[in-house]
Amino acid sequence: MLRVIRWVAWGAVGVVGFLLLATTGGWLVSDGPLAPPRVATGPQTLAIGGPFSLTDHRGRAVTERDFRGRPMALFFGFTYCPDVCPTTLTEMTGFIEALGADADQLHWLFVSVDGESDTPQAMAAYLEAFDRKIIGLTGTEAQIAAAARGFRVIYRRVPLEGGGYTMDHSASIFLLDAAGRFAGTIDHKESERVALEKLRLLTRRG
Repeated sequence: MLRVIRWVAWGAVGVVGFLLLATTGGWLVSDGPLAPPRVATGPQTLAIGGPFSLTDHRGRAVTERDFRGRPMALFFGFTYCPDVCPTTLTEMTGFIEALGADADQLHWLFVSVDGESDTPQAMAAYLEAFDRKIIGLTGTEAQIAAAARGFRVIYRRVPLEGGGYTMDHSASIFLLDAAGRFAGTIDHKESERVALEKLRLLTRRG
């Protein structure tokens, strides 16, 4: 009888030991010293942005590397846009004024989705109505399509009755940090207070 009790006792000890080992082992490989390095989550982990090759409104060929070193606020649109684009560029101009000297810490970019109409000359004339810090970018159909894919921007040409066309396109301002990593968006019709707070955080983060 005593032998049976000892077997039961040792069996219980073994079960407890197994459970402790399993629990400890799970901690070791999940949160403990044997755990794999954690990957940051949030906007920076999203694959938005990337390489592009375009022409600015002064006729200079540029790539994304020309804008490294400072955060970026970037908007896709077109010069014949009837409402969203001029409204957004007017808001951008307001953000630049509100930020004061901090606005110089960012690149402000307006990328055309209509390379057929938006030549560098057309972009330059259009941007005269807005803050001079805003740089216009355009290119061939293939160059614009590649840039838009990198930012997951959707756009399409829409024929108009009676001839001509317009462009449907995404309307957010994309925010990237100084290394070109995605840092968030300013949504269309977002309040100025929230937008400015995002931009100030971006300038502090660099």
